[in-house]
Amino acid sequence: MKINIGSRGSDLALWQANYVKDQLEKLGHTITIKIIKTQGDKIQDLSFDKMEGKGFFTKEIEAALLAKEIDLAVHSHKDLETTSPDGLTIGAVSYREDPSELLIINQSAYVEEEHLKVAKNAIIGTSSARRKTQLMRYSSDFEIKDLRGNVPTRIDKLRQGNYDAIVIAQAGVGRLKIDLSEFKTVKLNPTEFIPAPAQGVLGLQTRNEDTAIIEALSTIHDTDVAESIAIERGIMRKFNGGCQLPLGAYAVRQDEGWKVYTSYALDKDTEARVNVYEFENNESIAEIIVEDLMQEWDD
Repeated sequence: MKINIGSRGSDLALWQANYVKDQLEKLGHTITIKIIKTQGDKIQDLSFDKMEGKGFFTKEIEAALLAKEIDLAVHSHKDLETTSPDGLTIGAVSYREDPSELLIINQSAYVEEEHLKVAKNAIIGTSSARRKTQLMRYSSDFEIKDLRGNVPTRIDKLRQGNYDAIVIAQAGVGRLKIDLSEFKTVKLNPTEFIPAPAQGVLGLQTRNEDTAIIEALSTIHDTDVAESIAIERGIMRKFNGGCQLPLGAYAVRQDEGWKVYTSYALDKDTEARVNVYEFENNESIAEIIVEDLMQEWDD
């Protein structure tokens, strides 16, 4: 079967598309990749909170799917809205790369004695509301400055001295095999610095009607990962939030159920609160957690 994959043009997005391409080619399919520019790629001078709507990195690709210009979209699952547009579905999810956040620090700003190993009053780069609100938990002295661009571009901005440190997903660095030996790095435990829902996972989106493609995707679908991120994204769905909601969620399977770690703040300028929940099964987890978080902030 011939399948045309739609992808953003960044190094990481193309790595992801080529990963899926390789998996499907091993099954005998013929795969091509079409690069599509999204709003998030075109607008680089605004922070995410100043951009309109949701789906900054997905809408144009989803439109191409609906228009039958492509057959399959490969997304960073954390960028997707919690509900696919009418006519589209997530046919499969990938394995999960390390979901941790990575703090990359210029040598001159590295201080071993500090909790995050970053000097007091450091300028830390991120445009993620979730990351900002969690950084506030560690120090009120940090100056948090917007940081846009793909993974190599953000690292280059750190190299140029525009920031003392930056926070990015370990998954991107790991997949691109980026050499960070010139910097100091601190990998943040995902049970303490909570990642975005579905961080490290690829979402493979196609049309509902394309049953042959959905069947092909079923062979590379990771059911265990799908169950974990369903809890994480279920929490985000209950908040009716997009990828810029200051919410972190990380679900870990245990022998007798689930442990779910969350961080949440009312807005990007409020320090996040981190909570841990334990459940024997995954029924109504998202609803219970969201109700508890909203009650906590109301008190």
